[in-house]
Amino acid sequence: MSDAMHNAARYAAQRAAGEVPSTQSEATRPPVSLNAENKSAFVENAIQQAIRRGEFDDLPGAGKPLEGLGTHHDPDWWIRRKIETEKLTGLGPPALSLRTENLELDARLDLEPSEALVREIVDDFNRRVIEARRQLQGGPPVVTPTRDVDAEVRAWRERRIARAERAQQAEAAGRTPPQRRRPWFRR
Repeated sequence: MSDAMHNAARYAAQRAAGEVPSTQSEATRPPVSLNAENKSAFVENAIQQAIRRGEFDDLPGAGKPLEGLGTHHDPDWWIRRKIETEKLTGLGPPALSLRTENLELDARLDLEPSEALVREIVDDFNRRVIEARRQLQGGPPVVTPTRDVDAEVRAWRERRIARAERAQQAEAAGRTPPQRRRPWFRR
């Protein structure tokens, strides 16, 4: 805040508090103590001056409702917003992360080149589901089913054969099938 604005706000606060504003210089005048009565007047005056100068014009979100207003109170609102904005995964209760992993497991298995790796991944998934069911730390219940390893290997083989047949048909038709790239990282 500039000196002129500060002086004007102090002048208005003194007048609102019933004091007689002095015309002494800043160096000779004792500092004004802000109390509950003149502090609100000082703040209100500063806000009104900022409005007149247009400092509140064109703010982001102008004219839009406040996000999350009127919903239930959540003490962890900030962490939830951070997870959503950063698109973080693997956080939260095991029940929820296992549900999402269960939905994405077939696609993950399709990327694996060997049956041994498929078995290893399904065994690890089943172990974590059983482990999450045994924990008594609270949170949502674990409703994710375990997967039958042999059935998953059979389904993986069938999907792999179907992909190979589609690739052969596409090659025979003179076009190349889209290549699925393996991610550079593995979970």
